[in-house]
Amino acid sequence: MSSMDKMWASFIGMGLMVLASFLISFARIKLKGVTRGIVSVIAFVILLVSVVYMLLSIL
Repeated sequence: MSSMDKMWASFIGMGLMVLASFLISFARIKLKGVTRGIVSVIAFVILLVSVVYMLLSIL
């Protein structure tokens, strides 16, 4: 990967981490029941994808 591709991969990873953080905060504060669980799982999946992007930016 070129240096620019690594930069974009790290930006995408950071953005996904911020999105996951906002989603989990929203789920814990505003939601209840099944929707809270669904949004939390979505946030966890987004966090895993962001870790993959961050690892790609290191390689």
